[in-house]
Amino acid sequence: MTRVCIAGSEDATIRLDLFSYETARRALATYDVSEPWENTVALDTVSLGAAVSLLNDLNWYLVRLADTAFVQEPSVSRTEWLSRNLAEAVRDGDVRANETDARLKVYGVEDGELVEPMYVTRVQGERPEYDLRDVEETVAVRVTEDEFEA
Repeated sequence: MTRVCIAGSEDATIRLDLFSYETARRALATYDVSEPWENTVALDTVSLGAAVSLLNDLNWYLVRLADTAFVQEPSVSRTEWLSRNLAEAVRDGDVRANETDARLKVYGVEDGELVEPMYVTRVQGERPEYDLRDVEETVAVRVTEDEFEA
């Protein structure tokens, strides 16, 4: 199963706001939606292609309501996520799965909420520690070179 996570923007309550639109509600109706972190929605799809397609279907809402969306594809990594752009590049064959792990956007998790992302590169295969604040855990999202440099 490929997992999708959408993180809402500060001025949105992503689950409530997404489900207030009939088209988004229909697109999400067949999925078991959860909230792994505050102001996020997550769901499992059957494949990377289905995950990217769902995000494309929801794009109008994501632009207005979300800060980011990412995808966890087990064939790439069981512990790290892919940014939406990187997931699309892997799906399209523009980037090989084993070439996705160099650049990361690492979020801290504090009181159940994703906080302050930190951009890092792997050093000799190791991910630098998150050091922006003391956090309970971290969430690593692999990003494209363009996203990393932005």
